[in-house]
Amino acid sequence: MRLSTTIFALAFALGVLPTLAKTVQAAPKTVVTIKPVHSLVAGVMAGIAEPTLLIDGAGSPHDHALKPSEARALAAADLVVWVGPEIEGFFIKPAKSLAKDTVVLTLLERSELTRLPARQGGAWSRHRHDDHDEKHGDEKHGDEKHGDEKHGDEKHGDEKHADEHHGKHEDKHGHGEAGDDFDAHVWLDPANARAIVEVLAETLATMDPDNAAAYRANASRMTHELKALEREIAGLVAPSRGTPYVVFHDAYQYFEARFGMNAVGSISISPDRRPSAKRLVEIRRRIVEAGAECIFTEPQFPPRLAETAREGTPARLGVLDPLGVETKAGPSAYGEMMRGLALGLAACLEG
Repeated sequence: MRLSTTIFALAFALGVLPTLAKTVQAAPKTVVTIKPVHSLVAGVMAGIAEPTLLIDGAGSPHDHALKPSEARALAAADLVVWVGPEIEGFFIKPAKSLAKDTVVLTLLERSELTRLPARQGGAWSRHRHDDHDEKHGDEKHGDEKHGDEKHGDEKHGDEKHADEHHGKHEDKHGHGEAGDDFDAHVWLDPANARAIVEVLAETLATMDPDNAAAYRANASRMTHELKALEREIAGLVAPSRGTPYVVFHDAYQYFEARFGMNAVGSISISPDRRPSAKRLVEIRRRIVEAGAECIFTEPQFPPRLAETAREGTPARLGVLDPLGVETKAGPSAYGEMMRGLALGLAACLEG
């Protein structure tokens, strides 16, 4: 007991404990909205601090209801990381109540990421948040164009860095400045995951200079791991490239573009809205015309709609999980989720 006390006193006198305390206190209190992005943040902060995840399990990021503990975490946050209002619609109002010095990193606004325009028309009808009729099974099709529109990696307008916002966001019927132009599922491209890691490392290094070297070292390690993951996934899905399939909602464009997959339509225009009978007839026709081998649902939604859509067609049913609902939160969750997508696609498309 005396020896322990002596060691503690000596360490304090030499300044070791104050230094350790300073390092711990300097690490920004970080809150992340969804599991795949939380995994990337946790990897960059490994050995320094653990970020808080808001949405775990099967909760929807579009209409998540904050628990008191989650509201407290946001109130105390130094850094909040989210994709943008197209994904985490629930965060628009809480963002307005954040402390003025809270840094808000909106990934969809970062020009470092490859951002693909949202697909529109035909089998990829654009999400319409001002169209309430679809909720009642009467979907409007007047603005749809026939045929799939494919676009390159174009950039639109001047980008504002999220760390300049300090908790201030635009609220235009649930959309942010970037949301109306781009598909928001940016994390499903491993190259974007690497860009996110680099952005995170530099943001944290600026906020916490004492640990800057550690953040950057973690980011460097993760970059190598993410490149290896990309090669692994490319091998897993190689036999399935070009095989047509239909998804529950249009969430996978980045994965498809990176790995050469061939999705030909989506059942639902929005994951939060039940497709109308007219929509189901339309997508069933698309399945037959395109020769789709599989229809993929998602674990947080009942498979009944997919089963209805495949009636009278030879398509098989599969499951894809773009949020890692069934993976354990932490640094390894991103890799597990992406492997799950690859394996889910291969298992169904290869029969």
